[in-house]
Amino acid sequence: MTQHMFFFLPAISGETAPTIFSGDKPMTRTLSVALSGQDLLNHPFLNKGLAFSSEERDAFELHGLLPKAVQTLDQQVEAALKFLDALPSPFARHVHLRELQDTNETLFYALLTRKIDAMLPLVYTPTVGEACQRFSEIWRRPRGLFLSYPERESMEDILDNPAYDDVRVIVVTDGERILGLGDQGAGGMGIPIGKLSLYTTCAGISPDQTLPIVLDTGTNNQDLLQNPAYIGWRHERVRGAEYDAFIERFVTAVQTRWPHVALHWEDFSGANAAPILERYRDRLCTFNDDIQGTAAVTTAAILSANAAHDGKLKDETIVMLGAGSAGVGIAKLLLQVMLDEGASEEDALARFYMLDQDGLLLDGREGLTDGQALFARKDWKDRPTDFESVMRECKASILIGVSGVKGLFTETIVREMSKTCKRPIIFPLSNPTSHSEATPEDIMAWSDERALVSTGSPFPPLDLHGRTHRVDQTNNAYIFPGLGLCLLATGATRVTDSMFMAAARGLASLSPLRSNPDGNLLPPVTQLRKVALAVAEAAARQAREDGVCPSFSDDELLERIQSLVWTPEYCAYEKI
Repeated sequence: MTQHMFFFLPAISGETAPTIFSGDKPMTRTLSVALSGQDLLNHPFLNKGLAFSSEERDAFELHGLLPKAVQTLDQQVEAALKFLDALPSPFARHVHLRELQDTNETLFYALLTRKIDAMLPLVYTPTVGEACQRFSEIWRRPRGLFLSYPERESMEDILDNPAYDDVRVIVVTDGERILGLGDQGAGGMGIPIGKLSLYTTCAGISPDQTLPIVLDTGTNNQDLLQNPAYIGWRHERVRGAEYDAFIERFVTAVQTRWPHVALHWEDFSGANAAPILERYRDRLCTFNDDIQGTAAVTTAAILSANAAHDGKLKDETIVMLGAGSAGVGIAKLLLQVMLDEGASEEDALARFYMLDQDGLLLDGREGLTDGQALFARKDWKDRPTDFESVMRECKASILIGVSGVKGLFTETIVREMSKTCKRPIIFPLSNPTSHSEATPEDIMAWSDERALVSTGSPFPPLDLHGRTHRVDQTNNAYIFPGLGLCLLATGATRVTDSMFMAAARGLASLSPLRSNPDGNLLPPVTQLRKVALAVAEAAARQAREDGVCPSFSDDELLERIQSLVWTPEYCAYEKI
């Protein structure tokens, strides 16, 4: 029997939004649609372009608005790929993909799911960095919400739009610390848009259930403030109590509007990211991807390396170059792995050396956060604290860079590390690519091709012993889409640290290195849908164990997950 879906359309000219569809997603989908003509073509979730059949063109008054040809989705994908290939730069391809997303979401996601390895660097790192820097140039159509500080009294009314009734996942940023590029103000919207496109591509979360948001509290980027084309609030950033009150108002409004939403914080400054997470993590279902997602994927890659060589993390020595929220988040999760392996906290902490721009963190230094103070050394008196000296003395086996500074992993550093470690684990994680601490090519050359390398941004494959070797990327897309799927499937009310640990272990279980000594630490990005399902299952079982969601059987979990997965395919339309 043919089943039907009904959709909701945003309110037009202040009128009540007409019902366009509702109900469960059926196996055989026929959409009952109320829109017609230009309104239908202007709806990115419903528009099919030339794929509208002749019968649909009759029913929905599309004759004359479309050329005569009728195409399949396959033909549209082929044509779109050909057009993309002819564009002169990754940035130009990003802009075209964003235009496609704003006009035909099914085609956009068909491209991404079928060609994820080629599309991922275009919709996210590294190209999204340039897109954020040039966002005022490329903004054309509304997508998501800009909640600006001067309009804070209207925030609740803005969120109350019926167009957002079905929102289940929100990604929010204030644009202050975009990748390694710093303050991009309202241009930071490129990050939530990109992240949510990966929730859909990797985990199948329907795009109409996602909402990107920028909290526009101003910018301290003088180039933006002086740029007449800048689209954000032209004002220095709000700080202190006023900023905290704005965040509080936002969270309260979100809780009221969507009591069960998953709220994902992204690219806040180091001074705000961890405090915001700690303030709200027990109030609603929320997490910070820079802190927790980065930690989980990094931990998964390291667990994969250890498992392949029958090693234990508690026996490794870790140098963390970068002591911001991401570095501390990674270190905390790795510390928990050591504790789980039976190490005492004292012995485990002795395995960490954390550095910032001023050198090794030492006990008693003023201005340390609680997280930094946890890893500050108490036994490093009257010794040099610079990076090279620390590396020479501590004989690290794991080196992780989240500094945001290009080239800090020098030949001297890598060769020194390789003297005392048979398979050094070296992760230059800063992104975009231009900010990476070292290139995989250099690291492999300096370590005599013995290092296990994973990067924060994509790099081309390496030629090792006449064999092409894919470079691993510790991309958070291995974690957050599956976690989001877990939260929707379980109805979890909180996100626990142990859920991220479970996600990391679920990802590590798929490592090619476990069965192939020449394999990679992480699966290829072409398997991100498989990865998302594994991460979702692992995190969901942990949520059940932690008691932060209603109970369910394993069979029920799989059914719930499968019921949530949206596939970019065209459906037949019938007129309401």
